[in-house]
Amino acid sequence: MRPHKVITAEEKDQAALRLAEDLANDQSVPRALRELVQDARVRVRRAGSPAPEGRCIVYWMQRAQRGQDNHALDVAIAVANALALPVVAYFAGISNFPHANLRHYAFLNQGLPDAAEACAQRGVGFVLRRAPLEDPLRFFTDVQAAMVIGDENPMRMPELWRMSVADQLTVPFWTVDADVIVPSRLLEKAQFSAGVARPRLLRALPEFLTPYANPHAEVAWQPPHGLYADEGNADITRGWTELDRSVAPVEAWTGGSRAAQQRLQHFCAAILPGYARDRNHPELDGSSRMSPYLHFGHIGPQTIALAVDAAVRKNPRLEEARSSFFNELIVWRELAVNFVRFQPEYDSPACAEAWAQRTLQEHDADARQVLYKLPQLEQAQTHDELWNAAQIQMLRSGWMHNVMRMYWAKKIVEWTPNVRIAMKVAIYLNDRYQLDGRDPNGYAGIAWAILGKFDRAWFDRPIFGKRRYMSGASTGRKFLSSLYIRQMRSLE
Repeated sequence: MRPHKVITAEEKDQAALRLAEDLANDQSVPRALRELVQDARVRVRRAGSPAPEGRCIVYWMQRAQRGQDNHALDVAIAVANALALPVVAYFAGISNFPHANLRHYAFLNQGLPDAAEACAQRGVGFVLRRAPLEDPLRFFTDVQAAMVIGDENPMRMPELWRMSVADQLTVPFWTVDADVIVPSRLLEKAQFSAGVARPRLLRALPEFLTPYANPHAEVAWQPPHGLYADEGNADITRGWTELDRSVAPVEAWTGGSRAAQQRLQHFCAAILPGYARDRNHPELDGSSRMSPYLHFGHIGPQTIALAVDAAVRKNPRLEEARSSFFNELIVWRELAVNFVRFQPEYDSPACAEAWAQRTLQEHDADARQVLYKLPQLEQAQTHDELWNAAQIQMLRSGWMHNVMRMYWAKKIVEWTPNVRIAMKVAIYLNDRYQLDGRDPNGYAGIAWAILGKFDRAWFDRPIFGKRRYMSGASTGRKFLSSLYIRQMRSLE
């Protein structure tokens, strides 16, 4: 990949808006495209008119791995219909996604047949190419793409991939913000806290929390003769000798849009009525457990929110539960996306606020009563049975309850020499074992717990300074911690 000059998210947004404005005023561009480019979700990465010799519109599927309820695919179909061209969704099975291992790839793999089937139902082709033959630029050439539509991902490496492709493509390239409800650029800058972001997000909901169009492609995709494609039902990792296979897939989860929809239906029918009461009880099935599906894009937050809205219309007594759930699904999740999008050092202590930096300077070198090495933490071998239970949940099931994630990360601060090492350990474990690791939510949660991000200053104390502290005694009293510990021990 070509090196890029470091530019801020604000500068990228301004450049994309200028391209969009120029495109909207360019009379040589089809009118339908000039209207589409004004959508707040659309980012123009390479401008211009579709290639006149192009044979199709390509949707480069990465983060939003689904063929239904997908804003990026909707835009691709709208463009294709306006140009009387077919659409093909392309998924590149890369073998070296940062920090990914067999557990993550197995879950991803389970979702590919669902994506292909949903695309077919909309008249859209689906092509998978896996490493070492996955090069997107080669595919765009092979199918003679008139234009490429991608999806957005605020993480560092995926953003660099998109920038590199934009540099090398010779046809227009747009990306679409498909995995948030309120388009990310509308927040304009980094948000200091949930309290600041909440009113801005909630004010925008009436405009953006609307049913999906899910248009059908008017021209059916017919693959060119001899076009190479891999089989999505097979193991995409076969032959990848450098893939980390030491973290096994988990039986507790099945990937894919079908499984995501089943869980959503169960949540709305059986869990939502008690959500406000039960969501902070790790020993209960009282939360949505949608985060792995959201991470892989097997379902989008808008689909979830619309389903919850529908449940509330049937039963108005669920309004409190909806408010509580939307605070997690929309406010905190989209705050996390905003954090990663506007803070290039989202995985470093450098992202801490000024008050937290001061307290770190004063207390980061404080003596710890006990220090654990990474293998001890990784294998849940500490003196704290509650913490061990949380680590076991992550090791064995690939997921951890949100209440325990906060406690888990804060204890790592106490058991490692300094905050720099604490963040490295927490991110390593989170990204290695959690199905929803390597995600804005994970980095934002770790920054909240370890650095006090999005939080306020508290009373001064050893090690934590003015960052919020959580004790095992107080945390354990808020739910049936003994039952939770027994449940997790049964997984060993």
